[in-house]
Amino acid sequence: MNPILSFLLMLTLSAASSCDSNPRHRERVTEAVLRVLHEQTAAWNRGDLEGFVQGYAKSDSLRFASGGNVSYGWQGLLARYRKSYPNRAAMGTLAFTELDVDVLAPDAALVFGRWQLQRSHDAPWGYFTLIFRQTEEGWRIVHDHTSAAR
Repeated sequence: MNPILSFLLMLTLSAASSCDSNPRHRERVTEAVLRVLHEQTAAWNRGDLEGFVQGYAKSDSLRFASGGNVSYGWQGLLARYRKSYPNRAAMGTLAFTELDVDVLAPDAALVFGRWQLQRSHDAPWGYFTLIFRQTEEGWRIVHDHTSAAR
């Protein structure tokens, strides 16, 4: 193998393993990611969709998959939420539970959890898998795959 490639591979593996072996780093990442999710639920429960989507990366490569549809980009995500939740009654009250944060690398984390809305006429719920990345704005969701239970 090329010596430069070998060095880069060892450096990458070292960075990944140092992240796994550093409990304080995992704790800081977990706290930061959970803070984003807490801020999202607080914004949602105020009826603030723009505040809710601040937890997502403002990027054209942001991917959101749900309900058999895939959308890309932050603006597209905001438009989709506005269409699906046109008013406060449609939004209801949001809760995230069963959260499991897995720090994958120094700048990446995977989150699995359950979402639930409480509305006057129903209480839909489902699961989500999120990929967070460390960005210039802080920890942000770059991929969201959300399902609804039937």
